[in-house]
Amino acid sequence: MDRFHVEEAAHTWAQIWPILNKTYKRTATFLDYRNPWELLIAVILSAQTTDEGVNKVTKELWKKYPKPADLAKAPIADIAKIIHRVGYYNAKARYIKKTAQMIVGEFKGKIPDTEEALRTLPGVGRKTAVVVLSNAFKRDVGIAVDTHVIRFAHRFKLSKSKNPDIIERDLKELIPQKYWKRAAYAIKEYGRKEGRARGYKEGEDPLVYALNK
Repeated sequence: MDRFHVEEAAHTWAQIWPILNKTYKRTATFLDYRNPWELLIAVILSAQTTDEGVNKVTKELWKKYPKPADLAKAPIADIAKIIHRVGYYNAKARYIKKTAQMIVGEFKGKIPDTEEALRTLPGVGRKTAVVVLSNAFKRDVGIAVDTHVIRFAHRFKLSKSKNPDIIERDLKELIPQKYWKRAAYAIKEYGRKEGRARGYKEGEDPLVYALNK
């Protein structure tokens, strides 16, 4: 961001953050999980599909294949059948089977706790690594940028970019690190309730109201 835009965006963020922080209380992922392994697979599956959809299929997936060693040996066709309701399920079936194999073989059954190691796993990018590290290991290494965060950043002119990595960089310039996780999930909750692309009503948006006071 250029300096002028940073100052303008910082002013906007200062106005909306108190409302965002007070109104939207979510502080963790919307995905259901019981341990780092389940979270990792759930986040891989969540790409370009809803968290609700993922929660429905992982319930069945963990019942049949509860541990990395179980999933590592599972037939691809069987995995795909279980997760077929999520987008790109054939590719994701391959990703999560290979990830399970790597967890068992290369990481001795433990989920990596660094971004560098996590991103060696199939289907794991920056967003997935941030979600796993912040939720499973309590390490605030960044802001996980999804569709809700992208829409939010554009709606309030906090970033001009369409690139998730640049949007994350721009938001990190505005938000103190101690609030990265809190802000990310407040934004996601806002996105689910008020910030949807379809049916959005600016007149009912509490953040727009805060800006116009």
